[in-house]
Amino acid sequence: MKVQKTIEKKLLVVLCGPTASGKTAAAIKIAKALNTEILSADSRQFYEGMQIGTAAPTQAEMTEVHHHFIGHLMVTDSYNVSQFEKDALDRLEMLFNTYPVLIMTGGSGLYIHAVTHGIDELPDPDPQLREELKGLKDEKGIEALQEKLLELDPVYYYSVDLNNAARLIRALEICIITGLPYSSLRSQKPRPRPFKILKIGLDVPREELNRRVDERVDQMLAAGWLDEARELYRFRDCNALNTLGYKEIFEHFAEKMYYSQCVEKIKTNTRRYAKRQMTWFRKDKEIKWFRPDDVEGMLEMVSEAFNG
Repeated sequence: MKVQKTIEKKLLVVLCGPTASGKTAAAIKIAKALNTEILSADSRQFYEGMQIGTAAPTQAEMTEVHHHFIGHLMVTDSYNVSQFEKDALDRLEMLFNTYPVLIMTGGSGLYIHAVTHGIDELPDPDPQLREELKGLKDEKGIEALQEKLLELDPVYYYSVDLNNAARLIRALEICIITGLPYSSLRSQKPRPRPFKILKIGLDVPREELNRRVDERVDQMLAAGWLDEARELYRFRDCNALNTLGYKEIFEHFAEKMYYSQCVEKIKTNTRRYAKRQMTWFRKDKEIKWFRPDDVEGMLEMVSEAFNG
């Protein structure tokens, strides 16, 4: 399919969906058909050295289509959604000088929302409160943070990665400081963007998605995920590594669970995470849903959105 380039027309195609739904493969096929580039909105793929554990595009895939925001940070770097909003908008502005259509793909709903809708100004962290919340986690475990977030902001509870303590603590900080749910402070009204936005979601039946999750975990382990995690183990206290998969593997390294238990826990937690991702995306009525292999249908939708 060809899209005629005009100065007035700029379209950002957002390809979203749960983990293991096939976003990378579909995004590459669409980008090649449109002769354009891809921006990642997967916050776990931003960090160097985590390629296997985050299912980041391979070198071969990135040779096929140029990707942005893949492995551009060190695991020791501090980075947040506000920074990503600015960085992504700056990159889009630059790339739209060359391409009339760009692809953004990922499963991090909050990061996609920041680019398409914007985020409100949030209060600065309170060092004392942060230490109290970290102390709560150390004393009673991450489950205590999860329970507190469910009480203060059930909407965000059902969309956030519940294994990411840093995000739980930040959300709780905002809830406690402002007296309002963190989810209510996100921009409900889209901020004007100098481009059109088309949101495409990948729809995979639950049983099939669960199977794909299990298969991908096995493939990642076979590809050397444990070796990758060992290289990162010394950085295990960094926020970038307090995430699904690595956390369970690090517990295995610390002899807190057997390898078989570790693998099953990763699969179980990943399936739960995929379910929360779908809960988030299903609330967005702007998303047009397709099967992962219906690339032709997606391209037709892109053509209609661009020329409409």
